[in-house]
Amino acid sequence: MSPIYVAIDTPDMARARTIATRTRAHVGGIKLGLEFFCAHGQHGVREMAELGLPIFLDLKLHDIPNTVAKAVQALSPIEPAILTVHASGGRAMLEDAKAAAPIHTKVVAVTMLTSLDAADLAATGVGGSAHDQVLRLTALAHEAGIDGIVCSGAEVAAAKAAWPKGFFVVPGVRPANGPVGDQKRVVTPRAALDAGASILVIGRPITQADDPDAAARAIGATL
Repeated sequence: MSPIYVAIDTPDMARARTIATRTRAHVGGIKLGLEFFCAHGQHGVREMAELGLPIFLDLKLHDIPNTVAKAVQALSPIEPAILTVHASGGRAMLEDAKAAAPIHTKVVAVTMLTSLDAADLAATGVGGSAHDQVLRLTALAHEAGIDGIVCSGAEVAAAKAAWPKGFFVVPGVRPANGPVGDQKRVVTPRAALDAGASILVIGRPITQADDPDAAARAIGATL
């Protein structure tokens, strides 16, 4: 199965279904984020799941442990293949999220958004490099007993070295010479896989292409 999960970040159900339908032969799953979920909720996720692709529900839950656990329990009927929480929520929150999740749902912790860099960290009072912050949060996620993390391709090799059996989600992936948009720490799909990525999250290079299926197929051919 392809390691590519196509990021369908739109509140438009018809567009979401069209993209998923057109790319389904060349991707391994679909990622649904806040835009889609706020517009369509659990019903919309179920409708997308009818297309037969695994669902990565990217909600980046971040609250006190009890609230996150209750939210994960509320999402359990959907049984997403992958669900995100924020690593910075702390060990207790991560432990409770995993305990509340369905047995077949991988809970992965977002370490540092790929739209951020060291200057953004400093602005929030966090010292050190992006690399240092990702490794700190990777260690926390590992200790909490969840399934893996979300990190950029720039850090995934070091994260995998520290956690050989972890599940590593790499967003911010862009084809060689492609536009990076609002991403700051990007790598090519092949480089991300070589560094240890378990799955690749790719959005605009596929979803904004004139032919999303051809774009997904072309990216897959580089893997």
